[in-house]
Amino acid sequence: MHSARTVINYINIAHFIDHYAMLVFAAAVVVMAPVFGVGYAELLPYATPGFIAFGAGSLLTGWLGDRWSRRHMMVIFFIGIGFAMIATGLAQTPGQLGAALLAIGLFAAIYHPVGTAMLVAHAGKLGREVGVNGVWGNLGVASSALVTGVVCQYLGWRWAFVLPGVISIAAGILFAGNVRHADSPARAASASKSAHNMGHGSGHASRQILARILFALAVTIVASSTTFNALTISLPKLFTERLSGLTTSPALIGAIAAATYAFGAIAQYIIGHLLDRHSLKSLFLPLALILAPLLYLGATLSGLPLVLVCVGIIIGIFGQITVNDAMIGRYTSDEWRARAYAIRYFIGFTAAGASVGLVAWLHERGGFTLMLQAMAGLCVLVIVGALAFPGKEQASS
Repeated sequence: MHSARTVINYINIAHFIDHYAMLVFAAAVVVMAPVFGVGYAELLPYATPGFIAFGAGSLLTGWLGDRWSRRHMMVIFFIGIGFAMIATGLAQTPGQLGAALLAIGLFAAIYHPVGTAMLVAHAGKLGREVGVNGVWGNLGVASSALVTGVVCQYLGWRWAFVLPGVISIAAGILFAGNVRHADSPARAASASKSAHNMGHGSGHASRQILARILFALAVTIVASSTTFNALTISLPKLFTERLSGLTTSPALIGAIAAATYAFGAIAQYIIGHLLDRHSLKSLFLPLALILAPLLYLGATLSGLPLVLVCVGIIIGIFGQITVNDAMIGRYTSDEWRARAYAIRYFIGFTAAGASVGLVAWLHERGGFTLMLQAMAGLCVLVIVGALAFPGKEQASS
């Protein structure tokens, strides 16, 4: 029988792979565009269907995770996303590229509703495990920019997709061998007649409080997810344009982007530990207040000042993700937790999917100055969500 720690370790690796796979194209597109005979703004939108599938697919995958098997869904995730990445590396036309990127998005849609629900179900201390899991996802984002830059420079962009694809398939085979299937949470809940029990203190929340939580989550997720995706998609290109006084090396720009993302990983680790000791709102509000001002400030900066501001933005965004995931983990029962996460990620990633086209459109009209200013305006909604979130909630131990 597998241990809780074994499951959590594989779920953390899956989170790394999920974010890594979704951002290889963003890091490689600058190199790929000339090969396909098009410009950056023309090739980037081919990723849009994949990002929309990343969100929209979570509704079905979350339902299957709860009703069928979270373990089986995660096996499909590891192996499916691996083959989809290999297919992307073999693409010969923009059409084939778009289809392969769509497949990556569809398989990637499995992780967040299913993997996060598995994590919460096996977690001892919720905040700590959500925070550590967030670090793994963040490292996937960071190393995607770094490794893809290096591989593109020395081996070519095709290998940047094929190599991680092979590794993901291998991880899936190991996961299948080490993690056994268990009854779905829905069946287990039906057997124990516990369908209406709310985990982690949520049973004490009134309808009015829950309504405020849902409102805060909805507006925050739309704004922060769109900003998160816009920034992670555009950061390599932003640094290519605005750090030209420092370096023009794709590998070094990838390293600077990776170092920037690393601060987000540190933030998630710290926020995760604080969530076990402090109320959600006491962490939610400060994180919300820093995003809009920093995005607006960064719109006109370049060089080292831009990097420092981007570090602050990344800390705010990734810290916010940890808080949002902890909210759902704390206020839902295991029976329907994967579906709750499915709705959260459907809203977030569908909004984020639209940001790919939005980045290309804004960049064409006003460069990254206009794009960052637009994201600053959007992040005012995160402040609204934080203010609306109930303040009397107590962190569970």
